[in-house]
Amino acid sequence: MKTHIAINGACGRMGQRMIALAKDDPQLHLAAAIDSATNPLQGKDAGEAAGVGTIGVPVRYDIPLGLRIDALIDFSAPAGTMAVLPVCTDRQIPIVIATTGHTDAQKAEIEAAAHQTAVLFAPNMSLVVNLLFKLVKLTAEALKGKGFDTEIVERHHRFKKDSPSGTAMRFAEIIREVQGGEFVHGREGIIGERKPDEIGVHAVRGGDNVGEHTIIFTTIGETLELVHKGHNRDSYARGALLAAKYMANRPAGRYTMSDVLGL
Repeated sequence: MKTHIAINGACGRMGQRMIALAKDDPQLHLAAAIDSATNPLQGKDAGEAAGVGTIGVPVRYDIPLGLRIDALIDFSAPAGTMAVLPVCTDRQIPIVIATTGHTDAQKAEIEAAAHQTAVLFAPNMSLVVNLLFKLVKLTAEALKGKGFDTEIVERHHRFKKDSPSGTAMRFAEIIREVQGGEFVHGREGIIGERKPDEIGVHAVRGGDNVGEHTIIFTTIGETLELVHKGHNRDSYARGALLAAKYMANRPAGRYTMSDVLGL
């Protein structure tokens, strides 16, 4: 039986890749392609917008009543998430939120929605990145109190709107949860020696880099670097589609990519 999905942010770069991949996945059926009412592609066939030919699903700004949707993937913008979230809670549609850059208040609303429907909210959909979250935690635990400095460097394309990336901040949060410390976003001027409890977070923007994260554990005499490099957007799109399959018809609650991976 196919999983019927909706994609919010269907006309964006990630939305178009998910449409293309879902078209070739025998386990998936694209039931709805959603984007802003002001998007110039409104009404156009979503497959044509994604460059994969006609699929019979128009781009629209709403979700028709009575339409079967087993899970919705949100890969849009914070405002797009908040526009579709009430619909998912009211109709109890499981939602996979891959959008980043939400405010603290928006994050609180997303967490509250898990009382009414199934919510998977992750800063990164890559399966390897989510495995790396676990490896970073293990490393932080093993090196805690042993004199290691921790720094995070992330690189993304010139079009990325939020900085640092949500993924980089999740790595930083994992380290702080284990070791304590304070975040330092870049350094400039004569600021004195590095404090031992700093967690440096640095953002690089340029070109078409789809995502690269380096987590550095370094001390006098040696360095360990944990690195993930995304070669193209398909790693994130495939992870989101796998998450949608997992979330289909799940009961209300808060889920993570660790659940999808069985970690």
